[in-house]
Amino acid sequence: MPSIQTNGLTKTFGEDVVAVDSLDLTIEEGEIFGFLGPNGAGKSTTINMLLDFIRPTAGSAQVFGMDAQSECAAIRERIGVLPEGYGFDDYLTGREYMEWAIETKDADDDPEQLLDLVGIRDDADRVAAGYSKGMQQRLAFGMALADDPDLLILDEPSTGLDPNGIQHMRSVIRDRAEDGTTVFFSSHILSEVEAVCDRVGVMNEGELVAVDSIEGLRESASGQATIELECTEPPRVDGVADIPGVSAVDVTERTLVAECSDPSAKVDVVRLVDDRAEVVDILADNTSLEELFNQFTGGGRDADRSVGEGADLDDSREASA
Repeated sequence: MPSIQTNGLTKTFGEDVVAVDSLDLTIEEGEIFGFLGPNGAGKSTTINMLLDFIRPTAGSAQVFGMDAQSECAAIRERIGVLPEGYGFDDYLTGREYMEWAIETKDADDDPEQLLDLVGIRDDADRVAAGYSKGMQQRLAFGMALADDPDLLILDEPSTGLDPNGIQHMRSVIRDRAEDGTTVFFSSHILSEVEAVCDRVGVMNEGELVAVDSIEGLRESASGQATIELECTEPPRVDGVADIPGVSAVDVTERTLVAECSDPSAKVDVVRLVDDRAEVVDILADNTSLEELFNQFTGGGRDADRSVGEGADLDDSREASA
């Protein structure tokens, strides 16, 4: 049984705004699924419908085979949630917040272990409202892990985390998935998605425009793949450009570089060149996730901006320990 399944899930606001448009999506048990898209693509709206924070205009959503609206109480007993922008305003310490999360879920977790797992045990007796943004995110993530949920729903989970914090969160996510937990998280930080996800769904203007593994998306995209071959002697170039899927070929001394519109053509390039001159080194450069993102979303809200301005998605968040 899928952990999450939506059929024609739709949410409109007023007469003109379609936030989510006829979403059909299936996420299997134990899968790490990345929900990718520019700001305003419909990612958070989808999550809010799965959690019954807002009601769909049309269609349906099931979590563990249960209706997300009529059986939301039973669903929430089995999930952990890290919402976007979660903050701590009360005068409770990190330990008290963790104890509250465990008590609320009627769980038997050791709060010290969870605090240690997310890296804030040494600061557990400080008031959480005084934590940095990254430390608050670590605490909220630890609270979501209480009671070992069957499904983790994470909305922009690395907000505020420094690189070490992001890597540690990835490690925890992988460990939980290996134990059978399904992880569904939305993000627009491309390196985060590529590093941890089994599959990716790309949202754009409320529609699901692609669903596949990263490699599957690369194979279906129209981007260029580059292969560079270093040979023992200057390679012959004749015939390489005639290979289907090869768009350009260049030779400099003992190095041949081929641009491939079809990534599968790289294998044929290596075979042909190696028959003529021994290949001693191969460097392949596939279509980047950034290029895939731009292809499937048309550049998002920044389509008319320069590549240099619009491409720096991974650095758009303030990092704090």
